[in-house]
Amino acid sequence: MKMPKPTEATKAAFAKVVPDGPGITLKPMFGQLSAFVNGNMFCGIFGEELMVRLPAEEIAKVKQQGGKDFEPMAGHKMGGYVVVPGDWRAKPPTALIKRALEETRKMPAKTPKKK
Repeated sequence: MKMPKPTEATKAAFAKVVPDGPGITLKPMFGQLSAFVNGNMFCGIFGEELMVRLPAEEIAKVKQQGGKDFEPMAGHKMGGYVVVPGDWRAKPPTALIKRALEETRKMPAKTPKKK
């Protein structure tokens, strides 16, 4: 399977919608760009799509509005994440990103793996 590649414009747009705050970092992941808080991913881009981490009941609401399961490989859903519907660059889903950050911040911080 060939991984989709985000454009530089998409990466720049993503960097603009990610809030600043303690423990928040942007890192490349699988040729994409993702936002992490305390080492846990809370949102990212996959090709030109934006995905966020949310609780199951909130994922269901986003899917009712046209969102879809995040499947980095066809048939392999990544639990806890949903692809945001619509053109997120034209109308940034600030509330969803903030919610994803709030939920992910509650998770235990990840410690870096030793090499």
